[in-house]
Amino acid sequence: MREFTERKIIFKDRQEAVALLGEHDEFFRLLNDNFSCKIAGRGTEISMNGEQNEVDLAVQVVEELLQLYRQGTPITIHEVRYAVQLVKKGEAEKLHSLFNDTLFVSARGRTIKPKTLGQKVYIDAIRRNSITFGIGPAGTGKTYLAVVMAVMALRNHEVDRIILTRPAVEAGERLGYLPGDMQEKVDPYLRPLYDALQDILGLETYKKLMEKNIIETAPLAYMRGRTLERAFAILDEAQNTTGRQMKMFLTRLGFGSKMVINGDLSQIDLPRGFMSGLTEAVNILHDTKGIGTVHFDETDVIRHDVVARIIKAYDAYEAAMLNENKHS
Repeated sequence: MREFTERKIIFKDRQEAVALLGEHDEFFRLLNDNFSCKIAGRGTEISMNGEQNEVDLAVQVVEELLQLYRQGTPITIHEVRYAVQLVKKGEAEKLHSLFNDTLFVSARGRTIKPKTLGQKVYIDAIRRNSITFGIGPAGTGKTYLAVVMAVMALRNHEVDRIILTRPAVEAGERLGYLPGDMQEKVDPYLRPLYDALQDILGLETYKKLMEKNIIETAPLAYMRGRTLERAFAILDEAQNTTGRQMKMFLTRLGFGSKMVINGDLSQIDLPRGFMSGLTEAVNILHDTKGIGTVHFDETDVIRHDVVARIIKAYDAYEAAMLNENKHS
């Protein structure tokens, strides 16, 4: 027999109510979309009415968010959505450890911290390991957080330089056919990394570090023959490396260095018949000491809600197609 109940939460003032329910009730609508109980808000009060289990979960979400807000965490649609996910999975206690890990304050005064458990695991893996693989869809913050960790290592004098690279698959690594000098040829491929650096450091500091070659950029093909000492190297779009390229890059690791290798295995642009070097490396090195692998999924996407749904839909479609091909 189902039990029904009603619970109320009273906020301190109107400002607190708006912070928890959203400027235009967008958080309030998200709660109603995710719980089958009736949730109503009026003034500085919110009430939940319905089946006890659903009411208890909805109350827990609001109470967890209220605690975060009172501890100084700004509440956005992302925090609300993530609180709902964790409470439904019975992992609400993880919410607070997640948002207490402040990494950096950007040049614009923005506090940077992990926003999902996947991001928290990724950051901890980078801290612990010499080499970290970050694998997952667009919008999970892989590139941005890798750059944050690189800047932190530079600021803390753990490394002397940051090296950014990625395979130029669209140009077939034949950059000589593109106009301009090497920097101009590789710049379009490294734009996401540049954008992250400028956001974190500010334009002026970013330019100074680039001019001094403390931040260095190069296509992956130019890594051959080098040993990277006291460097934080980031290889982006690594799904488009070949096995030989990946092995070459991994063996550049020198003393006092870290590597972060990111990629999305659903976005491989290699010619047919080529196995992704990222796939191969993760399979070969998954049990190797000093190497960590973190897999993100759609719950870690921090872009628009629709992006997570697009990723989920494509994953389901590709799984269905794979299953169909196996039986055809």
